[in-house]
Amino acid sequence: MPRYVDGNQVRFTVKDRIFLDTEFYSGEKFEALEPRRLFPVSGGNKYIALLDENGNNVAVIRDLDAFPQEEKEKVLSALEEFYNMPRILRFIKMTEKYRIWMWTAETDKGVITFEIRNHLTAVKPLFDGRILIKDANDNRYEIPKFDDLDKKSKKMLFPKL
Repeated sequence: MPRYVDGNQVRFTVKDRIFLDTEFYSGEKFEALEPRRLFPVSGGNKYIALLDENGNNVAVIRDLDAFPQEEKEKVLSALEEFYNMPRILRFIKMTEKYRIWMWTAETDKGVITFEIRNHLTAVKPLFDGRILIKDANDNRYEIPKFDDLDKKSKKMLFPKL
């Protein structure tokens, strides 16, 4: 059964960008634990599992925001490397043919073009203002904050607004 971890109980050392060597202040040490969000879409910085090489849950971080900044950044860096979801900054072009949408967007990783077959299921607004998009090849993209998009991008994303 995994233990719940608070910020004052553990210290991390980054290993190979997505792994963390973990030392509990009780003296226990674990090598190469992988942080994974238990609720990847809606959980944010809460409930992050630390998995061993066999996928066993060693510990669960209740709230990463309660950790010291240095330790928090180590975990966030490992999570970012693992999930590595491009963030859409703006839409450049959108075309639609036979109910297939082809979008070109500027992301934090460069300009990309992708297609969506069903706009109703592929574009998912979340309660915190983020929007997740899943393309026809199951790649995922994130719009961190809908309100930060320019007017043209908002119209491309939701033409009926």
